[in-house]
Amino acid sequence: MVNHERARKLAEALVSQMTIEERASQLRYDAPAIKRLGVPAYNWWGEALHGVARQGAATSFPQAIGMAAAFDEALLREAGDVAATEGRAKYNANVAENDRDIYKGLTFWAPNVNIFRDPRWGRGQETFGEDPYLASRMGVAYVEGLQGDGDRLKTAACAKHFAVHSGPEAVRHEFNAIASKKDMTETYLPAFRACVQEAGVEAVMGAYNRTNGEPCCGSKTLIQDILRKTWGFTGHFVSDCWAIKDFHENHMVTHTMEESAAMALKAGCDINCGVTYQYLLKALEQGLVTEEEITESAVRVFTTRYLLGLFEETEYDDIPYEKVECEEHLLVAERMTRESVVLLKNEGVLPLEVKEGQCIGVIGPNANSREALIGNYHGTSSRYITVLEGIQDKVGRNGRVLYSEGSHLFEDRVEHLARENDRIAEAVTVAKHSDVVVLCVGLNETLEGEEGDTGNSYASGDKKDLALPAPQRKLMDAVLAVGRPVIVCLMAGSAIDLSEAQEKAAAVLQLWYPGARGGKAVADILFGDCSPSGKLPVTFYRSLEGLPAFEDYSMKGRTYRYMEGEALYPFGYGLTYGDVRVESASVIHGDEEESDVLVRAKVHNVGKTATEDVIQVYVKDPESPYAVPNHSLCAFQRVALQAGECREVEIKVSGEAFLVVDEMGEYVRGSRRCLLYVGTGQPDRRTAILSGKESVELSVEFSS
Repeated sequence: MVNHERARKLAEALVSQMTIEERASQLRYDAPAIKRLGVPAYNWWGEALHGVARQGAATSFPQAIGMAAAFDEALLREAGDVAATEGRAKYNANVAENDRDIYKGLTFWAPNVNIFRDPRWGRGQETFGEDPYLASRMGVAYVEGLQGDGDRLKTAACAKHFAVHSGPEAVRHEFNAIASKKDMTETYLPAFRACVQEAGVEAVMGAYNRTNGEPCCGSKTLIQDILRKTWGFTGHFVSDCWAIKDFHENHMVTHTMEESAAMALKAGCDINCGVTYQYLLKALEQGLVTEEEITESAVRVFTTRYLLGLFEETEYDDIPYEKVECEEHLLVAERMTRESVVLLKNEGVLPLEVKEGQCIGVIGPNANSREALIGNYHGTSSRYITVLEGIQDKVGRNGRVLYSEGSHLFEDRVEHLARENDRIAEAVTVAKHSDVVVLCVGLNETLEGEEGDTGNSYASGDKKDLALPAPQRKLMDAVLAVGRPVIVCLMAGSAIDLSEAQEKAAAVLQLWYPGARGGKAVADILFGDCSPSGKLPVTFYRSLEGLPAFEDYSMKGRTYRYMEGEALYPFGYGLTYGDVRVESASVIHGDEEESDVLVRAKVHNVGKTATEDVIQVYVKDPESPYAVPNHSLCAFQRVALQAGECREVEIKVSGEAFLVVDEMGEYVRGSRRCLLYVGTGQPDRRTAILSGKESVELSVEFSS
């Protein structure tokens, strides 16, 4: 275990030798060298949302929302360790070449544990979904994987963006997110709290917006009162990039660079990603900050550098560069892709068979797209395998694969001089000459992502609605009208309206952004080498009707816990090639106030195919006025079952799951009797219709 007290003492001793000018300089994200003290330059900005990003070759994992769909904490922890190992290998090699450039340090600004509360948000793909419990478990697992369990931090993780941040992107630099105390505690803060208190995350990043009137990167309430005092956070706090200048340019809560720098520093923001902290010394001259405040932040950031062992020999110094994209790591990524794919519909067409003489049509703008594999904040792979290439490799010489791009991703033609819909005829021809069609539609990071990083017509990176781009809708209509069995594969980081596919297609698969070599794992699933087993970490709504305005941060009507209508595909839903059922369940211990509960469930794969599935437990308080309107995920466990296999599993439900949050944002005891539902999805009507399965209901009684 890392020794925080020792690291802080070493940091205090080093900082005490610095001038005030040197201390202030170290609070920039691009901290310069202090040669007289032997302190090398260090750039704090690093990215690793789903593998090491923005610094060359690295193992590429599915985008975060896809990894969340795996509902597999152990595998996500392993993915974090892969990123940390490759981050160390690259750091060791870069330092040997005296390369200390941006993105090449050991401080990774990941994971993003914001709540994906609205399907229009472009950056929702970076998160672990809409549920605070799932985001907490996934966030903790990834932080633990990144930071390791050695004598030093393997890398330093950063939970972002604190807090109450999930769009709209277009106004994030001036927006004030208003959230009730209840929504804060119940929805927006749990994943951050878990990362801090359970995983010991070393850094937290603020958000661009204001929350309840305070700029997040200068919020006394968020940084001092909640993060440090209530949760006991001891790491460093970093601003989002150029967020502090928003204080005076957009939020209009300060007037000058000096005032903005002072506001952030006094609130507890230690590192400025941006240029505003270059005015800290002027703020000091003007009496807006003190030397003690600059010194404290300097000590905190050097504590992190000592925890990483950057001034000493560590157990990680000998990690060789050959670890980058090694076979072991590529297999972890491939397994993650396999577990992330969600089967939404199957009328018996899947799995496909490799048959002599069979013709498979592969159609769509994402079928042979590298961009659709990687999502945003991605690394560089030495090899890419698209869905088309994966299918071609699988079929080999045993059949024929015909291909048509079908349409542009979002423009009305592929060739500039051609007429509109210039690839539709080819797509129809391919469909007519095929025994089965794989239709790959969706988005990529140019259509959904972060403001400023996207090339779409809306500029912000958010979606205006849930529809596929118009040319893809026309393509889908034309291909489905041919009458061949069509397998619709959606490659996107968010919910899309798939009503037509659900009605007319033979099968529907959600692929997310499956990683650079994701096409291989997708082909493995299509042809039955493994069973799909992912579950939706977000609700797929039928439309935006009934959803509150994007700018409304109240949770009323949002996500599966609060929605009033019926979803197209519910949170937690996903089919397999097997047929796993929870035949019975019981509570075998736990009846004291705030105690954990152990659930024992008998699960049986009554199907003819070996598969993995995710056993999910939901809690509902039927009487408390403070309970969420529907039910909440409170535990889950991935299981692997052979065809016909029956097994008992035990799943722990934390005692906190039976508490409710009052209007003051406090956890309180709810009703004496709560209900638990154990199944392979939510206990809602739509899941039962789609899956043909009901959850087992249990009653838990408390003594008081």
